Amino acid sequence: MSGADAPPRRLRLFVALDLPPTARQALARFRDAAADADVWRPIGDDALHLTLVFLGARPEGDVAAIEAVLRAASGPAPPLRLAGALMLPPRRARVLCAAVEDREGELAALQARVSAGLEAAGLHRPEARPFRAHATVARLRPRARPPRTVDAGPEPAAFRGEAVTLYVSRLHPHGARYEALSRVPLR
Repeated sequence: MSGADAPPRRLRLFVALDLPPTARQALARFRDAAADADVWRPIGDDALHLTLVFLGARPEGDVAAIEAVLRAASGPAPPLRLAGALMLPPRRARVLCAAVEDREGELAALQARVSAGLEAAGLHRPEARPFRAHATVARLRPRARPPRTVDAGPEPAAFRGEAVTLYVSRLHPHGARYEALSRVPLR
């Protein structure tokens, strides 16, 4: 098969709110206190973020259109606060997270603009469930059973998101690695 006949390369993409160092440090402390290493596989400090939209496998050619949507959806940096420990999904947890409080609704508005823009461009079908702001700090290890409760919680650190970023997620045996493809700073 020649290069012209090859199917387009697909990338596993998601859009995230990048967090400032203070928020990532607070999340790392929470992860270190709450995530038993026999049960949870920790997310690296540099990979901590707040996912706004998971796009899944998309043709590489979609990247430019996604970047345009992110530029159009950009706005003020939402004021946020780490709020408490979560295990998601609630019935059969696979991830350990910190809830993120969005008192003014600016994060929800930003997420809605991004999601609606991607839908209008034919790049995304929004999820039926409502957006729930959280930052994943650890993933359940294969064959491990999640605890029923989490004894530690994140400190209630206040912060503002820095940018909306399009990431490619590359799966590896020791967990996903994220590479920023496009970053749109928030005001």
